[in-house]
Amino acid sequence: MFYLLKKVMPSDQKKSPSILLVVLAFLIVYTVWGSTYFFIAKALDGFPPFFLGTFRFVVAGLLLFAWCKFNGLRVFDRKNIFNAGVSGVLMLGVGNGIVIWVEQFMTSGLVAIMVSSAAIWFVILDKKLWKQNFSNKFTVAGLIIGFLGVILLFWEQLSGFEVGQDSRTILGMMLLVVGPIGWAGGSLYSKYHPGNQTTASVSTAWQMLIAGLFFFPASLASGELNTFRFQDVSAATWWSVGYLIIFGSILAFSAYVWLLQVRPATQVSTYAYVNPVVAVLLAVFFANEVISGIQITGLLIILGSVLLINLSKYKKPAPAN
Repeated sequence: MFYLLKKVMPSDQKKSPSILLVVLAFLIVYTVWGSTYFFIAKALDGFPPFFLGTFRFVVAGLLLFAWCKFNGLRVFDRKNIFNAGVSGVLMLGVGNGIVIWVEQFMTSGLVAIMVSSAAIWFVILDKKLWKQNFSNKFTVAGLIIGFLGVILLFWEQLSGFEVGQDSRTILGMMLLVVGPIGWAGGSLYSKYHPGNQTTASVSTAWQMLIAGLFFFPASLASGELNTFRFQDVSAATWWSVGYLIIFGSILAFSAYVWLLQVRPATQVSTYAYVNPVVAVLLAVFFANEVISGIQITGLLIILGSVLLINLSKYKKPAPAN
């Protein structure tokens, strides 16, 4: 696994990365992240939500720090720590934290579909590209259509709303609008404030460690630890937590942070095409979740909007005469 990590995140970022490494990194982000929704749901069978965030990201951060030190990388730099802290709290603390919390009572498939709207927020929050993005009719159309997809998903939940019974689901849907905003904002901050380190692995380690510590006060305040016992956690839950730490956090998140440094943010955000599809397939075939026709329609609308948003970037420039 660490061999793959070293391949995905070469130490000298001054050189242009090879196409093979970029493709490998995208493949990891596309597939592994799509599966994390399923494994988060499994991990919540034994771990309370906030402590799951603490345990997952602190352990992943410490393991990645050990890898950085072993490879002789400079770990302590005040500016790098601050920048990593801001992006880590936004991406992992807010963005991923909301996903963990709402999966207590919402299906992993629906959560993944809602989170796919993150690509919309990349465009809205990327101020440096406002002039380019909002002058493009396809991008504007994609934003409008994407929001219609989110509204459709909200409408499905509201149509069968019963006071008290479904109030948490409505709250979850609202939080799943906020979560992608935090994720996109943190991603853009990470892209435009990469720090001074020679590899993305140091920044990633700090992001995970600080995000893990960010979860801990909430875990204490909620009283989760009053009833939690490590010895009560089943083997299946431990396997799920291990997968989230090794593959979801260290490997996939590291690949994502590296891609943000070497590829355009809107291109990196195309993981939103694949993640919800992988998540829905796992939810249906392995967790026996039921995905409604409206949810599938909402997913297709959101993915179509992401395609429109990125359409101009897929077109090759016309050859000069």
